[in-house]
Amino acid sequence: MEYRNLGNTGISVSRMCFGALTVGPLQANLPVQEGAAIIRYALERGINFIDTAKLYGTYPYLKLALVGWDKPVVIATKSYDYTWEGMKKSVEEARCQLDRDYLDIFMLHEQESELTLAGHRPALEYLQEAKVQGLVRAIGVSTHTVEVVRVAAEKPEIEVIHAIVNIKGIGLQDGTIEQMDEALKIAYHKGKGLYGMKPLGGGNLISQSDEALRYAFNHPCLHSVAVGCRMTGELDYNLAILAGDEPLQTLREKLKVVQRKLHIEDWCQGCGSCVEKCPFELLQIVNERAVLKEDNCVLCGYCGAGCPQFAIKVI
Repeated sequence: MEYRNLGNTGISVSRMCFGALTVGPLQANLPVQEGAAIIRYALERGINFIDTAKLYGTYPYLKLALVGWDKPVVIATKSYDYTWEGMKKSVEEARCQLDRDYLDIFMLHEQESELTLAGHRPALEYLQEAKVQGLVRAIGVSTHTVEVVRVAAEKPEIEVIHAIVNIKGIGLQDGTIEQMDEALKIAYHKGKGLYGMKPLGGGNLISQSDEALRYAFNHPCLHSVAVGCRMTGELDYNLAILAGDEPLQTLREKLKVVQRKLHIEDWCQGCGSCVEKCPFELLQIVNERAVLKEDNCVLCGYCGAGCPQFAIKVI
């Protein structure tokens, strides 16, 4: 496993970060022991960086996975809280549920614009205080927009940026892939710690996973890339690509038969973009939310690629 310094934070992270969302209740909803076992396997394979969030409900998985583990593990978590008190509560909740004295990276979750960042100023100020107290090592933001990467790059108090980066720009809510690359380049040269999210476009790029993963892993500005895995085989596959190896054919065949499904998030706004994109006319809007007409989706991913809210995923 290769490790890199996460910008100027002084934190060393593995080139692959374990994205904990996938194992938790919002997606695969694995039993805690099963999900924890996958995280523990990731640690044994050399991954020392785990991405989670208050929203994901995966703190119990991480806590169990870390029982008896005596090597350093970097945990990045995040919260939507925008008030000083709310963020303080979130930090304490994370420390308690993860049974850790401090949190390596705490981020403002899914910042949408410069205006959103301004609205979260009280929460950011609490994180700065928490850093002084030794409760947080580094402060960051996660985002699906080019604008926030550009703005965060200029803010010295923001040390880590967790941005959406994939070969098709799926989930990018503004700008182009080229503009995101340029924003990341600026942030990189400013010394920000940068790690990517959604290299497989929320599962919508699984059909071209080799190419998509290589694009993200080889991105010149990313210190690490968060990838979700719900089974050890997926982790082995991703690590083979990271190492520049060809995954075993037996592993490819094993993953081909894994049952996947189309997952529509609760925050779907029923805009209808997915309905227009579906070549098989299998989606419709019911009660202001996208739903499948029939249970015979071919998981082509066209709907997810066309969703402006990144509310449709293949899991």
